[in-house]
Amino acid sequence: TYPAGKPYKCGECGYCCTTAGKLKYHTSKHTGERPYKCSECNYTCMKSGNLKSHIRIHTGEKPFKCIECNYSCIEFGTLKVHMRTHSGEKPYKCTVCNYSGTTAGSVKYHMRIHTGEKPFKCNECNYSCTTSVNLKIHSRTHSGEKPYKCTECNYSSRVSCHLKIHMRKHTGEKPYKCSECSYSCTSYGGFKIHMRKHTGEKPYKCSECDYSCIQSGHLKKHMRRTHLRTAI
Repeated sequence: TYPAGKPYKCGECGYCCTTAGKLKYHTSKHTGERPYKCSECNYTCMKSGNLKSHIRIHTGEKPFKCIECNYSCIEFGTLKVHMRTHSGEKPYKCTVCNYSGTTAGSVKYHMRIHTGEKPFKCNECNYSCTTSVNLKIHSRTHSGEKPYKCTECNYSSRVSCHLKIHMRKHTGEKPYKCSECSYSCTSYGGFKIHMRKHTGEKPYKCSECDYSCIQSGHLKKHMRRTHLRTAI
């Protein structure tokens, strides 16, 4: 028997659908058949639409454009996710805390904070992490690779965000502005440290005495100058 309006049925699992085309696509999941092949590389897929999107990687075509900024991409689904950065929509919610994300994948990675799972492991040291991207970045500490290069000077970095912050030294851009005084800076980290001057927060505390400070570098200097000299 077939559900109403779904006359096409899979002989492997009982899946039913409305068209022969949908059934053909579904059965390829069982057979492993990937009839659509890229002429530029060894990519293959089950749907012609997926191949069409893939080809844009080679051609550089990005037909889906954001109406809020100059972002563009090769797939509508990717644009849909991007638009959430403007709307603030975060439809995927963590079931343990109040975290929410723009994609199902972001919540999946977040959940590893709660479970403690770190499936990506470095084969050079005992480092492990929650995402393949973080492992790739970490691996550059071993290889010395710094693929992000400044076009104005010889600076290079392991991660793109560090280059973005560095470029502000050349452009003079200081997007982080203090609401208490005229201070502004190039990075959120620097801004966060500055704000502690106003709040009085000193999260870095010496384990040997009652000294505390606003940033880790100051604590390291204190330890060298005070306690290492005392030990000598």
